[in-house]
Amino acid sequence: MISVLFVCHGNICRSPMAEFVFKDMINKKQLQSDFYIASAATSTEEIWNGIGNPVYPPAQRELAKHGISCEGKRAVQLKKSDYDKYDYLIGMEGVNRRNMLRILGSDPEHKVSLLLDYSDRPRDIADPWYTGNFELTYRDIVEGCEGFLEYLRRKGSI
Repeated sequence: MISVLFVCHGNICRSPMAEFVFKDMINKKQLQSDFYIASAATSTEEIWNGIGNPVYPPAQRELAKHGISCEGKRAVQLKKSDYDKYDYLIGMEGVNRRNMLRILGSDPEHKVSLLLDYSDRPRDIADPWYTGNFELTYRDIVEGCEGFLEYLRRKGSI
């Protein structure tokens, strides 16, 4: 089983969008039994008294426009122990990577990457919390997830 953790700052916009977009792609290819997919935050800003906030409503609406539900998802924080639990820890931007490495301590197995590193145009995925452009974020996430899926196919993992 391939385990994938998508990571962003708050786990209410980009990383849950990536989690559910990738789950949707995997389900359509009937590969769901080959994957464990989740998402997490590098910060605790969206977690209060141990309970995470739900996916930000504009992110939910953007996913829903494409027939994707993120029902029940709540923000959780990345933990050092996640490094041993996941095969791939995929951030959305360089700041996420830096914060992931701070939490994880190191990356001896080279599990940490950025989502659009798997695309033909590596770059950061802008945070729609600040840009307000959830459609662009969705398109960038789809591009990254398709590239990651192709990477796994070429690698012979699926």
